[in-house]
Amino acid sequence: MEANLFEEEQAAPAAPSAVAEAGVPAAEAGKPPLRTRIHNSAFARNFRKNWTYLLFLIPAVAVTFIFAYVPMYGLLIAFQDYMPGDPILTGSWIGFENFKLFLGDYAFWDLMLNTFLLCILGFIIGFPLPIIVAVMLHTTKNKKLSKFLQTVFNGPHFISLVVLVGMLTLFFGRYGLVNNIIESMGGERYSFFLEAKAFRPMYILSSNWQDFGWSSIIYLAALSGVEQAQHEAAKIDGASRVQRILHVDIPAIMPIISVMLIMSIGGLMGVGYEKVLLMQTDGNIGVSEIIATYVYKQGLTPGGRGAGYATAVGFFNSIINLILLIIANTVSKRFSENSLF
Repeated sequence: MEANLFEEEQAAPAAPSAVAEAGVPAAEAGKPPLRTRIHNSAFARNFRKNWTYLLFLIPAVAVTFIFAYVPMYGLLIAFQDYMPGDPILTGSWIGFENFKLFLGDYAFWDLMLNTFLLCILGFIIGFPLPIIVAVMLHTTKNKKLSKFLQTVFNGPHFISLVVLVGMLTLFFGRYGLVNNIIESMGGERYSFFLEAKAFRPMYILSSNWQDFGWSSIIYLAALSGVEQAQHEAAKIDGASRVQRILHVDIPAIMPIISVMLIMSIGGLMGVGYEKVLLMQTDGNIGVSEIIATYVYKQGLTPGGRGAGYATAVGFFNSIINLILLIIANTVSKRFSENSLF
């Protein structure tokens, strides 16, 4: 009897007081060791399962960190009277004077208006175009024709901006093909590059022509994941091709559309300076001078106000993009289930 009682006491778990005296918290009593729990956690299991994919992500993360995050250190010169060669941390700090100088510049509102109009008009035309092209290519019955059209549409994306502007000059220059046709029909030559009214249409339409095919790839990938059974069921119910597009394909890719819409709005004011600068002339500078070209001229050309001022202007533009991104994401989250964060 006494031997059995002794064995039961040995087999019974230790009392909380005894566990506490041994230096182990009462909440941890009866649980596996911490190392075992970490090893068996969901994060550890996912890491062991997907470590090869994570390995391939390392170069992308490294490039993003080096070229997107490390340069943020240079934003400090926006608050300095900076000259090339000056130390950044111990430079001449002037606070928000560069920002005040830009906000008080006579060209401020013209720059904002030109940038906004160029971006918003390009967005209105350019955002739905890849969706329409992707749906068209996906629903084309002749797959060989679909592949051929996709190749034709993607080709302009690989044309450099210099070559593209050269092509525009050959077509729309004063002695270009379009003017030759106009003159042969009894009209007068029109200076497309010297007329302010012609700048925005040329820029926007040529940019969309160059990028709409490439931008449609992500929508084509999303459409390829739509279950064919949904289309078969819609056919049985008597749905036409247009109805199947509206009620099967579009809802299936709506999450991708929402995310791309948020990202497009977030970069709405982020038009680059390269193409605008190549197309800019004395005749159209009133509508072609945007924030990006202004930053380039102020920071990198003789007679500019310096790198500190140019950095402040670029930083101001980035803040506007950030605000637009947050607004677009908030609206999307409120009216749908799709958002970036």
